[in-house]
Amino acid sequence: MMPETESPSLTTSTLNKPVFLISSATIVGLALFGALLPQDATRIFSSAQGFVLETFGWLYLLAVGIFVFAVLFLAVSRYGNLKLGPDDAEPDYRYLSWLAMLFAAGMGIGLMFYAVAEPILHYSVPPEAAPGSFDAARQAMSIVFFHWGIHAWSIYAVVGLSLAYFSFRYNLPLTIRAGLYPLIRDRIRGPIGDAVDIFAICGTMFGIATSLGLGVLQINAGLNYLLDVPQTALVQVGLIAVVTVLATLSVVSGLDVGIRRLSEGNLLIAIALMLFVLVVGPTEFIFRAFVQNVGTYLSGFVERTFKLYAYEPRDWVSNWTLFYWAWWISWSPFVGMFIARISRGRTVREFVVGVLFVPSAFTFFWMTVFGNTAISLDMGVAAGAISRTVGSDISIALFQFFEYLPLSAITSTLGVLLVAIFFVTSADSGSMVVDTIAAGGSTDTPIWQRIYWCALEGAVAAALLLAGGLTALQTMTLISALPFTIVLLLLVFGLLKGMRADVARRDEHRYAQPAIAVRSANWQTRLAGILHQPSERDIAGFIKRTALPALREVERELSQGGLSCGVETADDGSATLTVRAEGTRNFVYGIAPVSHPAMVFSATDASRPDARREHVWAARTVFSDGSRGYDVAGFSREDLIADVLAQFERYRVLTSAPSTALYVSSPDPQPIA
Repeated sequence: MMPETESPSLTTSTLNKPVFLISSATIVGLALFGALLPQDATRIFSSAQGFVLETFGWLYLLAVGIFVFAVLFLAVSRYGNLKLGPDDAEPDYRYLSWLAMLFAAGMGIGLMFYAVAEPILHYSVPPEAAPGSFDAARQAMSIVFFHWGIHAWSIYAVVGLSLAYFSFRYNLPLTIRAGLYPLIRDRIRGPIGDAVDIFAICGTMFGIATSLGLGVLQINAGLNYLLDVPQTALVQVGLIAVVTVLATLSVVSGLDVGIRRLSEGNLLIAIALMLFVLVVGPTEFIFRAFVQNVGTYLSGFVERTFKLYAYEPRDWVSNWTLFYWAWWISWSPFVGMFIARISRGRTVREFVVGVLFVPSAFTFFWMTVFGNTAISLDMGVAAGAISRTVGSDISIALFQFFEYLPLSAITSTLGVLLVAIFFVTSADSGSMVVDTIAAGGSTDTPIWQRIYWCALEGAVAAALLLAGGLTALQTMTLISALPFTIVLLLLVFGLLKGMRADVARRDEHRYAQPAIAVRSANWQTRLAGILHQPSERDIAGFIKRTALPALREVERELSQGGLSCGVETADDGSATLTVRAEGTRNFVYGIAPVSHPAMVFSATDASRPDARREHVWAARTVFSDGSRGYDVAGFSREDLIADVLAQFERYRVLTSAPSTALYVSSPDPQPIA
């Protein structure tokens, strides 16, 4: 569940009108077409799906391969040390808390729907091995890991990393278009940026609709198993309506905390259900299978990444791998925004490692517990009954599986409850993400906008179910993800370009020198300054008596010149002059007290830990990207003023030069309208 803020009112609007109107018209038009002309819609959707897969299937596979290796490269390269925020930013959440939230983000309706169904389907109808064989079982779990593992999370990582990097480090709005800033600069505020956000909204809407469709099919199947409720389109549309109303109530009545607690409770129930299956199922076999599944997955990682069956064409890759890649791409703005919001202050390396491997590890174990247990039962006591049931109706796979375990009525009830809560929270959170994109990055939106998107999600899911069931939902996901795939590739390129520029700027500041030549009375005074090792008290006194008055003097002159500026002090003793700008990154000239161990001249002193050694203090400059520059301790007031003015002059030149566009951005993350 995404955090939300109180909306301003029921009547105000924060919409980016072109994005809202065009994306709404596209989504409503397709939904109405599917609902009013279901036969024509099915025929056209099927033709469109065939065209997309035949013409662009290779692009989906290649793009996801690029995403995987791009984010891994960012993690192991020098770019991995960059912060998602200023260079001195600290993480908003403790490491374990952050990992726990990533762990929660990995759960969803899909894991409930496919945990039994997909392994059984690959086991009974494998792409290569003999059906129902041991080779088919091994291959089935390798394919499941491939579809639900690092490849899926690398797609989310691209969006999340781009959003976090350019929002927290460049102060751009939290929208997809922000990731294109290094490529098109201020044109992200025009039609190109609008088109990117429209693609993101449409893809997200149809991706969520697909998940809601899967969820309602499974809820209906569970109710049929428990209460003999008929499995019909009318019942399924009714369930969508009920869940949409619940999600809307959570938006209107501010039940964010309650829904979040339900989500956390849902996760605990899911883990308890998994542990139950682990204990009552073939426990030893599950652990052995898990180890072997991981090894098989890793050994075929590269080959399967690019395996399109070009020399032996088959529908399997279109029905499974390409659908999954399109589904993850459609969901990427949703999950990407969530992981971006909780990752401020992390390094790029921490982000990639956490996002790629923590949720994947849990998913691997989840799929092994359910998938391998189902295959083991199907080979044994079930005698193929699970395979036959899944082959006829995929939505009842989980409940058929529970029949071969103890307490099946209780576990089936918990399964229905889990899917229902995932359903509600997905609709509520999805409406917030889409609303944020449509509002140009603003998270403080009026309630009616969230109600609108929440209702539209339900309507789209219902219309597409009526138009052609799961096939129509999958078709729209495949089609809507195509343009957004191009956007994601551009986000990768934008990240590389932006990070390369920031590394260059960081290196520039690391070896930076004052912008003016510091005057000194005579060589004896200069030597005394070199020999003297300033203490913390010396630096605090310098900032208070010399630096702060100098910055305030510059502030007065700039204010008289009509510029918006201010000087602030912090608890750590630093003083910062900020000149606020519109359309570019603010000018910042700060002076902060920093320390490092003093030089030593004996082995005894060198062996002491840093905390016990004498420290030398300095007054170092701080710039707009958070990096520290050079020591100004010992400057006179006039020298400091001259240096500030020289840096300000350099800033004015940089912000007006096209080649330095990567160093500037919006001063505040204001919504784009």
